[in-house]
Order: sequence, then C-alpha cells, then structure tokens
Amino acid sequence: MKKITVVGTGFGALTTIRTLRKRDKHAEITVIGKEQEFLYYPSLIWVPSGLRTHKDISVNLTNFFAKHQVNFHPDAAERLEAGGRKVVTENGTVENDALVIATGGRYLQKLPGIEHVTIPCRGYADAEKFRQSLHALKKGTIAFGFSGNPNEGSAMRGGPIFEFLFGTHTLLKKQGRRQDFRLAFFCPSPRPGQRMGDKAVNRLLTCMKDSQIDLHIGHKLKGFTENSVKTEAGEFQADLVAFIPGMTGSAWLQDESLPKSPGGFLRANEQCQVEGLPHVYAVGDCASFPGPDWKPKQAHMADLQAICAANNALAALNGKPANQTFRTELACIVDSTDKGMFVARTRKHNFMLPSLTVLHWLKRFFEWWYLRAYR
Repeated sequence: MKKITVVGTGFGALTTIRTLRKRDKHAEITVIGKEQEFLYYPSLIWVPSGLRTHKDISVNLTNFFAKHQVNFHPDAAERLEAGGRKVVTENGTVENDALVIATGGRYLQKLPGIEHVTIPCRGYADAEKFRQSLHALKKGTIAFGFSGNPNEGSAMRGGPIFEFLFGTHTLLKKQGRRQDFRLAFFCPSPRPGQRMGDKAVNRLLTCMKDSQIDLHIGHKLKGFTENSVKTEAGEFQADLVAFIPGMTGSAWLQDESLPKSPGGFLRANEQCQVEGLPHVYAVGDCASFPGPDWKPKQAHMADLQAICAANNALAALNGKPANQTFRTELACIVDSTDKGMFVARTRKHNFMLPSLTVLHWLKRFFEWWYLRAYR
C-alpha cells in the first residue's frame, strides 16, 4: 500500500487529499497539522464589516478526513529526514513513500516598529483585532499598505489590502462616519498591484482618487511608529495601520540542506517536485516555482499546484512518468463589501471587469460553493 504524507491543512493540502483519494481509493494518506481546522482566508476581508465571523469561514475537518479515510497526525512538522521519507514532529516521526508539503508561507516582520501594525489577513484573530480597533476609533487616519520580499519579486500578496481599504471606505460611508477619517494607501511600488495588469492598476488608482484616499506610493518603507508610517519620502500620521508584508517560506523548512529560492522558499520545478528530492512535492506559498514574474501567490494557484503534485506523486509511485505541469493564472475579485472588480490573467490574456454589485455576490457564492466540499 502506498503511504503518502501531506503536511498542512490549508487550500493546497486539502485539494491534494481530494485529488489523491479520487485517483487512488486504497493509498494510505496521513495529514500532519496542528489542528483539524480549515480557515477560508479570502473571506477575512469581510470580518471588519461584520459580514463574516470565525464560525462562518472555518470548518472542522474531522468529518472530511473520515470521509476520505485520512489519518490525522496532530502536531507541527519540525524537519525532514532521509531525503523527505521521514517527517519529524514532537509527537513522533511519520514515514512515507511520497510527501506533499503545503504549509504555506509566512510574513516578513523585519521593519522597525512592525509591532504597531495589524496584519489583517494573517489569520482570524488579526482580522478581528482590526475590526475592534476600527470600531473603537472615532476619528483620525487609517493607513493601508503592502510590500514585497526584496530577494524575490513574486513573494507578495497585495490584493487583500485593496479589499480591506475599499471595504473600510464603504463601511464608514454606511455608518455615516467617512467624513471623520482620512484614508491613506502606501506601497513602495509606483504601480501597486501591477501583477494584475495595467488596466487593473489604473482602475485601482482611479478608484482611490475618486474615494479621496491619499496615495503614498513609489517610496521605500522605513518602518512604523505607534502613530505613523515612515517612508523614504517622509513620515505621515496614522492612527491605525493595516499592512501586509512581503512573504518568505515556512519557518520549519529553513534547514540549510533544503533547496531554497533567494526569497527563502522551497525551490520546486514545473511538476511541483522539490529540486533534488525524489517523491517530495510542494504546493502553494511554501515554495517558489518557475513562471512569469506576475505569477500570483493565492489560493487558486495552490489548488492548481496541488492537483499537479498529487497526480505526479501517484504516477511516480506507479512507475509512470511524473510529467504533469500546472497552468499559471491569476483570477480574483477585488471586493469592497458591496461591489467587486474581476481581474484575470494568463500567459496569453489579461482582462478585467469594472466594479459591479453582481461580482460581490458572485464572490460570496464562490465561498459557499468552495466550503461545501469540506462541511
């Protein structure tokens, strides 16, 4: 019987499990993770407005694991041994014939004063902290921004910060409080959101200007204080800051013997195999993959990579060519809690739809459709 281990309980991990079980009814699948819970991160943008609570966007995976005959190993992975054939945890060592790593990335937190900001898409607690701070604030300046990893240009996830920004603008207007606040957006890039394409960037910048949102773009970030954002162009006041730093790889994978990209991610090829480690695959934000410079780090890509990795892992174990690749594409709805702007990009095409109410509801429908597989 094939023994396949999956590390993680996020998007890439769960899609890997579903693909493996669909293709092989008898493989022994073991999942390593801290908790049997899945959090639907894209919906964290609706926590500040009260549209979503933790109960709405989290799923206990006990029934899903039972349905797919998955063994759950309740602990965090600590390191790999024997070329990936063993995953060591504090609760014991799990051996495998093939391994899929899907533990996500982590945010860089090296900027001075970063303890003064909220990273709202890091987890539910952070989004809830921002909601409470926003509710308590009676007036002042609220700043939103993101940055990247200086060693790897694609290691960023800026999209959600636009949604927190526009969602806050919409919420304050509905509450009749917008006139009491100055909203500001900051980013080192002069063209924030460029991976979505020129039309999308132009539209975002126009929307910010039309919404009377101050722009501080094109200048390197220097840090934060308790009530300000510091850039090379100067310092501006901020009573509340929502910030998404650049990303790097999972902390437990920083062993010097593992192949890593300049940004600190596992280095994987187009088949999702970790370079130099047979039968070891990586999906999602824990790894760096070949592809265009606009390749996104988002749940959709993790799902596409997971299907590729699962199929290649099974093919290799069956003595067949493990040559499936994944397509690189960006697809997102930039939501403002009442409308949404759709953006899509592939190697051949790049298009967008302007802000429409129906796109907001489409995003909510997709959340329901996605989560139903795990509930």
